[in-house]
Amino acid sequence: MSNPFTTNRKIFAAYASMWFLIFLSHVAIIMIVQDIKFYAALVDSFFFNFLYLIIGIGIWYTVRFNNLESYTPLKIFLDHIVSAVITAVIWVAASEFIVSKILSQENFYLEFLNQSLIWRFLIGILYYIALVSINYVIIYYNNFQEKVLKEVELKGLVKEAELNALKYQINPHFIFNSLNSISSLTISNPQRAQEMTIKLSSFLRSTLVKNDNQKSRLIDELNNAMLYMDIEKIRFADKFEFVEEIKPECKEVEVPNMILQPLFENAVKHGVYESLEKVIIKLSCSIEKEYFKIIVENNFDPESVPKRGAGIGIKNIQNRMKLIYNQDNLVVVDKTNSTFKITIYIPMS
Repeated sequence: MSNPFTTNRKIFAAYASMWFLIFLSHVAIIMIVQDIKFYAALVDSFFFNFLYLIIGIGIWYTVRFNNLESYTPLKIFLDHIVSAVITAVIWVAASEFIVSKILSQENFYLEFLNQSLIWRFLIGILYYIALVSINYVIIYYNNFQEKVLKEVELKGLVKEAELNALKYQINPHFIFNSLNSISSLTISNPQRAQEMTIKLSSFLRSTLVKNDNQKSRLIDELNNAMLYMDIEKIRFADKFEFVEEIKPECKEVEVPNMILQPLFENAVKHGVYESLEKVIIKLSCSIEKEYFKIIVENNFDPESVPKRGAGIGIKNIQNRMKLIYNQDNLVVVDKTNSTFKITIYIPMS
Protein backbone atom coordinates (compact mmCIF):
# COMPACT_ATOMS: atom_id res chain seq x y z
CA MET A 1 0.00 0.00 0.00
CA SER A 2 1.49 3.34 -1.06
CA ASN A 3 1.72 6.41 1.18
CA PRO A 4 -1.71 8.12 0.94
CA PHE A 5 -0.22 11.52 1.86
CA THR A 6 1.90 11.51 -1.31
CA THR A 7 -0.36 9.59 -3.71
CA ASN A 8 -3.85 10.81 -2.79
CA ARG A 9 -4.46 14.49 -3.50
CA LYS A 10 -7.56 14.72 -1.32
CA ILE A 11 -5.83 13.22 1.69
CA PHE A 12 -2.78 15.45 1.22
CA ALA A 13 -5.01 18.51 0.85
CA ALA A 14 -6.82 17.63 4.08
CA TYR A 15 -3.48 16.97 5.79
CA ALA A 16 -1.99 20.30 4.63
CA SER A 17 -5.17 22.15 5.64
CA MET A 18 -4.95 20.66 9.12
CA TRP A 19 -1.39 21.92 9.52
CA PHE A 20 -2.36 25.35 8.18
CA LEU A 21 -4.98 25.65 10.92
CA ILE A 22 -2.43 24.54 13.50
CA PHE A 23 0.00 27.10 12.08
CA LEU A 24 -2.51 29.96 12.49
CA SER A 25 -3.49 28.81 15.97
CA HIS A 26 0.19 28.58 16.95
CA VAL A 27 0.84 32.16 15.81
CA ALA A 28 -2.21 33.51 17.65
CA ILE A 29 -1.50 31.66 20.91
CA ILE A 30 2.14 32.68 21.38
CA MET A 31 1.36 36.29 20.37
CA ILE A 32 -1.54 36.60 22.82
CA VAL A 33 -0.34 34.41 25.69
CA GLN A 34 3.42 35.05 25.52
CA ASP A 35 3.33 38.55 23.99
CA ILE A 36 5.70 37.51 21.20
CA LYS A 37 6.07 39.85 18.23
CA PHE A 38 4.22 38.92 15.05
CA TYR A 39 7.34 38.26 12.96
CA ALA A 40 8.91 36.04 15.61
CA ALA A 41 5.61 34.20 16.12
CA LEU A 42 5.30 33.71 12.37
CA VAL A 43 8.82 32.27 12.04
CA ASP A 44 8.38 30.06 15.12
CA SER A 45 5.06 28.65 13.95
CA PHE A 46 6.16 28.17 10.35
CA PHE A 47 9.31 26.16 10.98
CA PHE A 48 8.03 24.09 13.89
CA ASN A 49 4.84 23.11 12.08
CA PHE A 50 6.33 22.77 8.59
CA LEU A 51 9.03 20.39 9.88
CA TYR A 52 6.42 18.21 11.57
CA LEU A 53 4.32 18.27 8.42
CA ILE A 54 7.28 16.69 6.61
CA ILE A 55 8.02 14.28 9.48
CA GLY A 56 4.35 13.33 9.67
CA ILE A 57 4.37 12.07 6.08
CA GLY A 58 7.20 9.70 6.99
CA ILE A 59 5.34 8.39 10.07
CA TRP A 60 3.13 6.46 7.60
CA TYR A 61 5.94 3.96 7.02
CA THR A 62 6.37 3.37 10.75
CA VAL A 63 2.67 2.62 11.01
CA ARG A 64 2.51 0.59 7.80
CA PHE A 65 5.13 -1.91 8.93
CA ASN A 66 3.93 -2.16 12.53
CA ASN A 67 0.72 -4.14 12.04
CA LEU A 68 -1.01 -6.83 14.06
CA GLU A 69 -0.47 -9.33 11.28
CA SER A 70 3.29 -9.23 11.82
CA TYR A 71 3.83 -8.17 15.46
CA THR A 72 2.20 -8.44 18.86
CA PRO A 73 0.29 -5.45 20.30
CA LEU A 74 2.94 -5.01 23.02
CA LYS A 75 5.79 -4.80 20.51
CA ILE A 76 3.84 -2.33 18.35
CA PHE A 77 3.11 -0.17 21.42
CA LEU A 78 6.76 -0.15 22.55
CA ASP A 79 7.99 0.58 19.02
CA HIS A 80 5.70 3.59 18.77
CA ILE A 81 6.75 4.89 22.20
CA VAL A 82 10.41 4.80 21.18
CA SER A 83 9.60 6.27 17.77
CA ALA A 84 7.51 9.07 19.33
CA VAL A 85 10.33 10.08 21.68
CA ILE A 86 12.99 10.02 18.95
CA THR A 87 10.74 11.91 16.53
CA ALA A 88 9.90 14.58 19.12
CA VAL A 89 13.58 15.05 20.07
CA ILE A 90 14.69 15.39 16.44
CA TRP A 91 11.80 17.75 15.67
CA VAL A 92 12.42 20.06 18.63
CA ALA A 93 16.20 20.09 18.13
CA ALA A 94 16.04 20.79 14.39
CA SER A 95 13.33 23.43 14.71
CA GLU A 96 15.06 25.14 17.64
CA PHE A 97 18.34 25.28 15.73
CA ILE A 98 16.79 26.84 12.62
CA VAL A 99 14.56 29.34 14.44
CA SER A 100 17.29 30.46 16.86
CA LYS A 101 19.60 31.20 13.93
CA ILE A 102 16.96 33.25 12.13
CA LEU A 103 15.85 35.13 15.27
CA SER A 104 19.27 35.37 16.92
CA GLN A 105 18.71 39.08 17.71
CA GLU A 106 15.35 38.54 19.41
CA ASN A 107 16.50 38.05 23.03
CA PHE A 108 13.00 38.03 24.50
CA TYR A 109 11.90 35.39 22.04
CA LEU A 110 15.04 33.26 22.55
CA GLU A 111 14.37 33.21 26.29
CA PHE A 112 10.79 32.08 25.60
CA LEU A 113 12.07 29.45 23.16
CA ASN A 114 14.44 27.91 25.71
CA GLN A 115 11.75 27.82 28.38
CA SER A 116 9.24 26.17 26.02
CA LEU A 117 11.37 23.25 24.81
CA ILE A 118 9.85 20.82 27.31
CA TRP A 119 6.25 21.48 26.38
CA ARG A 120 7.20 21.54 22.69
CA PHE A 121 8.62 18.05 23.21
CA LEU A 122 5.33 16.95 24.80
CA ILE A 123 3.39 18.52 21.92
CA GLY A 124 5.63 16.53 19.55
CA ILE A 125 4.56 13.35 21.36
CA LEU A 126 0.90 14.34 20.99
CA TYR A 127 1.41 15.11 17.31
CA TYR A 128 2.94 11.66 16.84
CA ILE A 129 0.04 9.93 18.62
CA ALA A 130 -2.52 11.86 16.57
CA LEU A 131 -0.80 11.10 13.25
CA VAL A 132 -0.33 7.43 14.12
CA SER A 133 -4.04 7.19 14.94
CA ILE A 134 -4.97 8.87 11.65
CA ASN A 135 -2.67 6.53 9.72
CA TYR A 136 -4.16 3.44 11.34
CA VAL A 137 -7.66 4.69 10.50
CA ILE A 138 -6.60 5.19 6.86
CA ILE A 139 -5.08 1.69 6.72
CA TYR A 140 -8.16 0.16 8.30
CA TYR A 141 -10.45 2.01 5.89
CA ASN A 142 -8.37 1.01 2.83
CA ASN A 143 -8.27 -2.62 3.96
CA PHE A 144 -12.01 -2.54 4.56
CA GLN A 145 -12.61 -1.10 1.09
CA GLU A 146 -10.36 -3.73 -0.51
CA LYS A 147 -12.18 -6.45 1.40
CA VAL A 148 -15.56 -5.12 0.25
CA LEU A 149 -14.37 -4.95 -3.37
CA LYS A 150 -12.97 -8.48 -3.19
CA GLU A 151 -16.22 -9.78 -1.68
CA VAL A 152 -18.23 -8.06 -4.41
CA GLU A 153 -15.91 -9.51 -7.06
CA LEU A 154 -16.12 -12.97 -5.49
CA LYS A 155 -19.91 -12.77 -5.27
CA GLY A 156 -19.97 -11.72 -8.92
CA LEU A 157 -17.85 -14.71 -9.92
CA VAL A 158 -19.96 -17.10 -7.84
CA LYS A 159 -23.14 -15.59 -9.28
CA GLU A 160 -21.82 -15.93 -12.82
CA ALA A 161 -20.83 -19.54 -12.16
CA GLU A 162 -24.28 -20.33 -10.78
CA LEU A 163 -25.97 -18.65 -13.74
CA ASN A 164 -23.82 -20.58 -16.19
CA ALA A 165 -24.52 -23.83 -14.37
CA LEU A 166 -28.26 -23.17 -14.51
CA LYS A 167 -28.10 -22.14 -18.15
CA TYR A 168 -26.09 -25.18 -19.19
CA GLN A 169 -28.60 -27.33 -17.32
CA ILE A 170 -31.24 -26.48 -19.94
CA ASN A 171 -29.48 -28.00 -22.93
CA PRO A 172 -29.01 -31.59 -21.66
CA HIS A 173 -32.62 -31.58 -20.50
CA PHE A 174 -33.85 -30.48 -23.93
CA ILE A 175 -31.48 -32.75 -25.85
CA PHE A 176 -32.76 -35.75 -23.90
CA ASN A 177 -36.35 -34.96 -24.88
CA SER A 178 -35.45 -34.22 -28.50
CA LEU A 179 -33.48 -37.42 -28.93
CA ASN A 180 -36.44 -39.36 -27.59
CA SER A 181 -38.62 -37.68 -30.20
CA ILE A 182 -36.14 -38.43 -32.99
CA SER A 183 -35.85 -42.02 -31.80
CA SER A 184 -39.62 -42.51 -32.00
CA LEU A 185 -39.67 -41.10 -35.56
CA THR A 186 -36.81 -43.14 -37.00
CA ILE A 187 -39.12 -46.12 -37.52
CA SER A 188 -42.48 -44.45 -38.13
CA ASN A 189 -41.27 -41.56 -40.26
CA PRO A 190 -37.53 -41.55 -41.15
CA GLN A 191 -37.86 -38.42 -43.29
CA ARG A 192 -39.25 -36.45 -40.39
CA ALA A 193 -36.57 -37.90 -38.11
CA GLN A 194 -33.94 -36.58 -40.51
CA GLU A 195 -35.60 -33.16 -40.66
CA MET A 196 -35.82 -33.07 -36.89
CA THR A 197 -32.12 -33.96 -36.56
CA ILE A 198 -31.19 -31.04 -38.83
CA LYS A 199 -33.37 -28.67 -36.79
CA LEU A 200 -31.80 -29.94 -33.57
CA SER A 201 -28.35 -29.33 -35.00
CA SER A 202 -29.28 -25.73 -35.90
CA PHE A 203 -30.72 -25.15 -32.44
CA LEU A 204 -27.63 -26.45 -30.65
CA ARG A 205 -25.34 -24.42 -32.91
CA SER A 206 -27.30 -21.26 -32.09
CA THR A 207 -27.26 -22.07 -28.38
CA LEU A 208 -23.51 -22.62 -28.27
CA VAL A 209 -22.90 -19.26 -29.94
CA LYS A 210 -24.95 -17.47 -27.26
CA ASN A 211 -23.84 -19.42 -24.20
CA ASP A 212 -21.28 -16.80 -23.17
CA ASN A 213 -23.92 -14.07 -22.91
CA GLN A 214 -26.20 -13.68 -19.92
CA LYS A 215 -28.68 -11.49 -21.81
CA SER A 216 -29.88 -11.00 -25.37
CA ARG A 217 -32.67 -9.26 -27.26
CA LEU A 218 -36.14 -10.75 -27.05
CA ILE A 219 -36.29 -11.16 -30.83
CA ASP A 220 -33.08 -13.20 -30.77
CA GLU A 221 -34.42 -15.36 -27.96
CA LEU A 222 -37.65 -15.87 -29.86
CA ASN A 223 -35.85 -16.88 -33.05
CA ASN A 224 -33.79 -19.39 -31.10
CA ALA A 225 -36.82 -20.78 -29.26
CA MET A 226 -38.70 -21.15 -32.55
CA LEU A 227 -36.06 -23.68 -33.64
CA TYR A 228 -37.22 -25.79 -30.73
CA MET A 229 -40.85 -25.26 -31.69
CA ASP A 230 -40.05 -26.33 -35.26
CA ILE A 231 -38.51 -29.52 -33.90
CA GLU A 232 -41.63 -30.36 -31.91
CA LYS A 233 -43.85 -29.30 -34.81
CA ILE A 234 -42.25 -32.03 -36.92
CA ARG A 235 -43.28 -34.64 -34.39
CA PHE A 236 -46.74 -33.37 -33.45
CA ALA A 237 -47.72 -31.84 -36.80
CA ASP A 238 -50.97 -29.93 -36.34
CA LYS A 239 -51.50 -30.93 -32.74
CA PHE A 240 -50.50 -27.48 -31.49
CA GLU A 241 -50.37 -23.91 -32.76
CA PHE A 242 -48.10 -21.09 -31.71
CA VAL A 243 -49.46 -17.54 -31.43
CA GLU A 244 -47.47 -14.44 -30.57
CA GLU A 245 -48.58 -10.96 -29.58
CA ILE A 246 -45.46 -8.83 -29.47
CA LYS A 247 -45.27 -5.11 -30.08
CA PRO A 248 -42.29 -3.91 -32.16
CA GLU A 249 -40.74 -1.98 -29.26
CA CYS A 250 -40.73 -5.14 -27.13
CA LYS A 251 -38.54 -7.07 -29.53
CA GLU A 252 -35.45 -5.01 -28.70
CA VAL A 253 -35.75 -5.39 -24.91
CA GLU A 254 -32.92 -7.39 -23.36
CA VAL A 255 -33.96 -10.51 -21.48
CA PRO A 256 -32.02 -13.31 -19.78
CA ASN A 257 -30.51 -15.75 -22.27
CA MET A 258 -32.42 -19.01 -22.88
CA ILE A 259 -35.52 -17.85 -21.02
CA LEU A 260 -38.19 -18.63 -23.64
CA GLN A 261 -37.21 -22.13 -24.73
CA PRO A 262 -37.84 -23.77 -21.30
CA LEU A 263 -41.27 -22.11 -21.19
CA PHE A 264 -42.20 -23.47 -24.61
CA GLU A 265 -40.79 -26.86 -23.67
CA ASN A 266 -42.96 -26.89 -20.55
CA ALA A 267 -46.05 -26.01 -22.62
CA VAL A 268 -45.35 -28.80 -25.13
CA LYS A 269 -44.47 -31.40 -22.53
CA HIS A 270 -47.39 -30.78 -20.17
CA GLY A 271 -49.94 -29.54 -22.70
CA VAL A 272 -49.39 -31.08 -26.13
CA TYR A 273 -48.11 -34.53 -25.11
CA GLU A 274 -51.28 -35.71 -23.36
CA SER A 275 -53.95 -33.54 -24.98
CA LEU A 276 -56.40 -34.99 -27.49
CA GLU A 277 -57.48 -31.56 -28.68
CA LYS A 278 -55.40 -28.87 -30.40
CA VAL A 279 -53.29 -26.87 -27.98
CA ILE A 280 -52.72 -23.13 -28.43
CA ILE A 281 -49.39 -21.88 -27.09
CA LYS A 282 -49.50 -18.12 -26.80
CA LEU A 283 -46.65 -15.69 -26.17
CA SER A 284 -47.45 -12.10 -25.26
CA CYS A 285 -45.19 -9.28 -24.06
CA SER A 286 -45.81 -5.79 -22.76
CA ILE A 287 -44.08 -3.00 -20.85
CA GLU A 288 -45.80 -2.06 -17.62
CA LYS A 289 -44.21 0.80 -15.66
CA GLU A 290 -40.78 -0.43 -14.54
CA TYR A 291 -41.24 -4.04 -15.68
CA PHE A 292 -41.15 -5.88 -18.98
CA LYS A 293 -43.77 -8.64 -18.76
CA ILE A 294 -43.59 -11.92 -20.67
CA ILE A 295 -46.54 -14.31 -20.61
CA VAL A 296 -46.56 -17.83 -21.99
CA GLU A 297 -49.86 -19.67 -21.67
CA ASN A 298 -51.39 -22.81 -23.08
CA ASN A 299 -54.52 -24.86 -22.72
CA PHE A 300 -54.38 -28.54 -21.70
CA ASP A 301 -56.70 -31.50 -21.24
CA PRO A 302 -57.76 -31.48 -17.56
CA GLU A 303 -58.73 -35.15 -17.75
CA SER A 304 -55.34 -36.33 -18.97
CA VAL A 305 -52.83 -37.89 -16.58
CA PRO A 306 -50.21 -35.24 -15.84
CA LYS A 307 -46.85 -36.11 -17.34
CA ARG A 308 -44.24 -36.52 -14.63
CA GLY A 309 -41.07 -34.48 -14.73
CA ALA A 310 -38.43 -32.97 -12.55
CA GLY A 311 -39.71 -29.44 -13.19
CA ILE A 312 -36.23 -28.35 -14.22
CA GLY A 313 -37.37 -25.71 -16.74
CA ILE A 314 -39.48 -23.50 -14.46
CA LYS A 315 -37.24 -23.98 -11.42
CA ASN A 316 -34.29 -23.07 -13.58
CA ILE A 317 -35.92 -19.81 -14.68
CA GLN A 318 -36.95 -18.95 -11.11
CA ASN A 319 -33.41 -19.48 -9.86
CA ARG A 320 -31.83 -17.50 -12.69
CA MET A 321 -34.20 -14.56 -12.27
CA LYS A 322 -33.47 -14.45 -8.55
CA LEU A 323 -29.72 -14.49 -9.17
CA ILE A 324 -29.79 -11.83 -11.88
CA TYR A 325 -32.24 -9.38 -10.31
CA ASN A 326 -32.05 -10.26 -6.58
CA GLN A 327 -35.82 -10.72 -6.41
CA ASP A 328 -37.71 -13.95 -5.83
CA ASN A 329 -41.16 -12.77 -6.99
CA LEU A 330 -40.48 -12.27 -10.70
CA VAL A 331 -41.90 -15.61 -11.91
CA VAL A 332 -45.62 -16.24 -11.35
CA VAL A 333 -47.23 -19.59 -12.17
CA ASP A 334 -51.01 -19.66 -12.59
CA LYS A 335 -52.83 -22.93 -13.27
CA THR A 336 -56.59 -23.24 -13.74
CA ASN A 337 -58.74 -26.22 -14.76
CA SER A 338 -57.69 -26.03 -18.41
CA THR A 339 -55.08 -23.27 -18.70
CA PHE A 340 -51.49 -23.04 -17.60
CA LYS A 341 -49.86 -19.60 -17.55
CA ILE A 342 -46.38 -18.42 -16.62
CA THR A 343 -45.70 -14.70 -16.19
CA ILE A 344 -42.19 -13.33 -15.99
CA TYR A 345 -41.47 -9.79 -14.80
CA ILE A 346 -38.14 -8.35 -15.94
CA PRO A 347 -37.04 -5.10 -14.24
CA MET A 348 -36.35 -2.40 -16.83
CA SER A 349 -33.90 -0.39 -14.68
